[in-house]
Amino acid sequence: MSTTSTPTRRERQRAATYDEIVEVSAALLDEGAELSLRAVAARMGMTAPALYRYVSSYQELVDLVAFELDKAATAEWAAEAERLPADDPAGRLTVACASFRRWALAKPRRFNLIFANPVADPGAARQELLTQSSSGHYFTDLLWQIQDRYHFPYPSLDELDPVVREAVLDPLIPAKAEHIDREDRGVLWVYMRSWSALYGVVTLESCGHCDPRVISSGQLFRATVIDWLGPLGLEDERERLVGLLDAELAKDRS
Repeated sequence: MSTTSTPTRRERQRAATYDEIVEVSAALLDEGAELSLRAVAARMGMTAPALYRYVSSYQELVDLVAFELDKAATAEWAAEAERLPADDPAGRLTVACASFRRWALAKPRRFNLIFANPVADPGAARQELLTQSSSGHYFTDLLWQIQDRYHFPYPSLDELDPVVREAVLDPLIPAKAEHIDREDRGVLWVYMRSWSALYGVVTLESCGHCDPRVISSGQLFRATVIDWLGPLGLEDERERLVGLLDAELAKDRS
């Protein structure tokens, strides 16, 4: 017998209010308007004190909106990637990376809220929230599938700097790690490094901190992705994956 209880009317109303907070906040971001508790409350026809019953601070508002927008965006990238079969994680990762970039260029303020928002409170609760990022789990799950299929190299614990060793043994990143044996945790260092490469180039492009000709051509992004084919054990797939990547970039130029 299922023990799941039906939400009460009050619970449904509360959930609907949270959904509206996210929807209104996303609209403010897309319009280029200020995102603040007061602005969200005004758009919803509420007073600021009434909104505080749902989000008690600006940081809590940002955390809520960022988490939900990240989840929605990740679903978009996954849907694009899923036109490729499940047994092709390398192809799916290629398409997902291109979809991530396309979204970041089209929605720069959403990207900034999710990925470039400073961690004002580095406490345990805040760090726990960061480990739950939908996009982080999606990309690292694909990397794990690639490792399982192609067996790319990763450092042993002894090869890692002590600080990095501590970080992979007790990770504070959005990635599954419980299933990875202690001696194989060096794979998490590959997760961190490959994500920093992808995030770095997309941040430069989304924020416009790059030659506009390079952004419009996609060549810096293309070179960054191709640079990672070797480290991820995908050299034998180079021709196919580069062709897939170029097809995705062609969509952005059309």
